[in-house]
Amino acid sequence: MEQPGEIKKVSMAVIKRLPKYYKCLGELLRKNVERVSSQELSKLLGFTASQIRQDLNNFGEFGQQGYGYNVSQLYNEVAKILGLTTSHKMVLIGAGNLGQALANYSGFATHGFNIIAIFDTNPSIVGRKIRDIPIYHVDDMEYFINSNDVDIAVLAVPGDVTEKIVEVLVNTDIRGIWNFTPTEINVSNKDITVENVHLIDSLLTLSYRINESWLRERLLKQEGKNTKFPHRKKMSFMVK
Repeated sequence: MEQPGEIKKVSMAVIKRLPKYYKCLGELLRKNVERVSSQELSKLLGFTASQIRQDLNNFGEFGQQGYGYNVSQLYNEVAKILGLTTSHKMVLIGAGNLGQALANYSGFATHGFNIIAIFDTNPSIVGRKIRDIPIYHVDDMEYFINSNDVDIAVLAVPGDVTEKIVEVLVNTDIRGIWNFTPTEINVSNKDITVENVHLIDSLLTLSYRINESWLRERLLKQEGKNTKFPHRKKMSFMVK
């Protein structure tokens, strides 16, 4: 039973749907839509109206029966829930191909996530800048994070050095790690939240979905063979 002031535990499935609500409501705002029902959101998002109401009820009462949701109000409330009403300082660790791609993406700043420094060990790029973001040596990382109130560390380093980087990060004031390395990260520090991003897992999921029609055809063929001889019994001896 929840105690007064205790935050309700929200499932990860609900949390992963919140960005989709935020994006959809933002698009409705840009179209000057003032209110929307759960049924209308259902058509736009592909979730059931009941699911949408249940998801939002985890965080309070936002809609009115017979009226629906005020788009602007709900958009702002979801932004608060996602922590988007304040800006977040981030550092990027690793300036290889993936790191440079992340550093060059301007969309993070649009949502208040600002990369203020990049760290690497390559002497040929330390001291340079990517999109006006300075690149420092990784040895300066701990001091920089603690001196600049950094919230999030973005990891884009090779898997074999991930553990060493994490060992440094757990001794800083960092609040979150966004991990793009192939190594799964778990930290003992409960004050640090980790989000592991597995790009290959996403690609393999896409591969499965592309391959799904072939799997379906194979199952149908198998079912066809089974129905051709419905009375066939499995023999327990070998015919010689």
